[in-house]
Amino acid sequence: MKNFGFVTHAVPVIVLAVAGTTIGCSNNQPLTPSLPTAAVQSGQSRSVTASHTNHESLSADTLAELARARNATAKYHDVAVALADGYVQKGYGPGEGFHFVNASLMDCTFDLEHPEILLYIPSDEGLKLVGVEYSVPNKCTATAPEGFTGDADEWEGPNAEGRPMWALIAWLWLGNPNGVFAEPPHPNIPLVP
Repeated sequence: MKNFGFVTHAVPVIVLAVAGTTIGCSNNQPLTPSLPTAAVQSGQSRSVTASHTNHESLSADTLAELARARNATAKYHDVAVALADGYVQKGYGPGEGFHFVNASLMDCTFDLEHPEILLYIPSDEGLKLVGVEYSVPNKCTATAPEGFTGDADEWEGPNAEGRPMWALIAWLWLGNPNGVFAEPPHPNIPLVP
């Protein structure tokens, strides 16, 4: 009967974990995984270059990092949480979406769990999180920053979008047929809101 005590304590913990995950993931998140989610879960993601002819497999390390990034940003499906965490809407990028920027995160480090910019598009339910953008000021490095494992993530810069920074988009929440790190425009995001 010693093991019975463990089971009686484990069951409530498991129930709470399942309930917490269900409640935490119920804020207008996709019911079915987008391409990056399915790829991360299956371990078989493929990134396609702009020409659609060159395929490269993402490493297991990169897939694990993408899963960490998704896990860390899932709470931002609720725009109110993004605003409370210091993200401020700065405008709309054609084929990218609305940029919500957290200036306090702008520094010389790449932190895959704390992107400097969140990307949203309008939907029937309000704003929908589609991706994240990492940004490192070009005064920090003359060459592209170290980002995700491997070489699939191609940083734009050193003057990305006309600003003195390096930038990298990861389409974490809206699959992109051109790849999770594909440069904008995203083919499924309008050029104007």
